[in-house]
Amino acid sequence: MEGYNLQKEMSEAIQAGENALCSLRTAREELQKAGNWGIVDLFGGGFITNLIKHSKMDNASHLMENAKYDLKKFQKELRDVTINTDLSIDCGGFLTFADFFWDGVVADWLVQSKINDAKRQVDDAIAQVEQILRRLKQY
Repeated sequence: MEGYNLQKEMSEAIQAGENALCSLRTAREELQKAGNWGIVDLFGGGFITNLIKHSKMDNASHLMENAKYDLKKFQKELRDVTINTDLSIDCGGFLTFADFFWDGVVADWLVQSKINDAKRQVDDAIAQVEQILRRLKQY
């Protein structure tokens, strides 16, 4: 393949992975904050608590969209690294999270459940990215 530089492609893949990891961790922090406010809301937090919780959820949703974008860039860079074809990231559940995050939110417990589901999805994506980065850095 003319012009193919493995070291350059590896470096680009690692950088994209590090960016995705940073975005995921930031989203996880905001989801944790939303979850904390959600617990307060479950125990009768009131109007202000509800406003803060929803603000944190909105922030988390935006941060997850950023992470989704960074994960897609990471996936693209991984395709350029041809040394090992099983280097891939499966984040299908995570990538669809933002599409249903706000749908059907009727009660505080349902919101809390969705926040917890999102945190699990983000944690899974973080674990996958960390594993792939460890493997890339071994080469």
